[in-house]
Amino acid sequence: MGNNKDSQQGVGRVVGFAQEREQAAAEIRRMAEVLLLSPEELTEHKIIYPGMAQREVLNEFREIRTKLLQRSGQKNFSLMVSSVSVDGGASFTAINLAAAFAMDERRTALYIDCNLHDPYATKLLPAEPEYGLTDYLENPELNIEDIIYASGIPRLRIIPAGATRDTAVEYFNSVRMEDLIRNLKQRYPDRFIILDLPAVNAGAEARILAQLCDYAVLVVPFGRVTTGQVLSGIDAVGRERFAGLIFNNN
Repeated sequence: MGNNKDSQQGVGRVVGFAQEREQAAAEIRRMAEVLLLSPEELTEHKIIYPGMAQREVLNEFREIRTKLLQRSGQKNFSLMVSSVSVDGGASFTAINLAAAFAMDERRTALYIDCNLHDPYATKLLPAEPEYGLTDYLENPELNIEDIIYASGIPRLRIIPAGATRDTAVEYFNSVRMEDLIRNLKQRYPDRFIILDLPAVNAGAEARILAQLCDYAVLVVPFGRVTTGQVLSGIDAVGRERFAGLIFNNN
């Protein structure tokens, strides 16, 4: 016969785990939302949503989500999205991957706009944000909560790029940036963090931030880059973190 004390401890662990899951689910349900974007607005922004007409696009992003979850063992992670060349579609891919994770009612997503010279996040916000990523990185008095905004998409939050700076390398290569990514991931175990970066050939941002993320995917604009450029992009983010290529026909 099994030890009764061990059995009670085992039951206690199961109950405790179930309570934690329910508490996390309740917190997700309580997430305050701004006025949600309509299907027409989501279509205009080229963001996927349940019931959209272009089912093949929706299913592609769901499939990418599934493969990333399989790779992570269903655990949350930080993912950087960059393109092999300028205007390759990284922002389109990053926001839609974030939207795909947020579709699951058990999960939340955070989109971080790290493209300081061509920011995307502000296009989704109803007003100009007071603070963003660069403001947080240079001002130690700001808290993480000061730079996170509702997106108009359920369970999806946004950190905008912040005030434009001549160079992003010093900001992204700071201890404060490293602490930010780690704290965001550890604070919410149901949250998947998607970083939208400039192209790998546009500067050092992708090389730097790849070191802070669990995984990296590269967007390949179909028919516009060479095999050599793709291989150079993979080397730039590091083969140990490289999770795959996403071909963009847009």
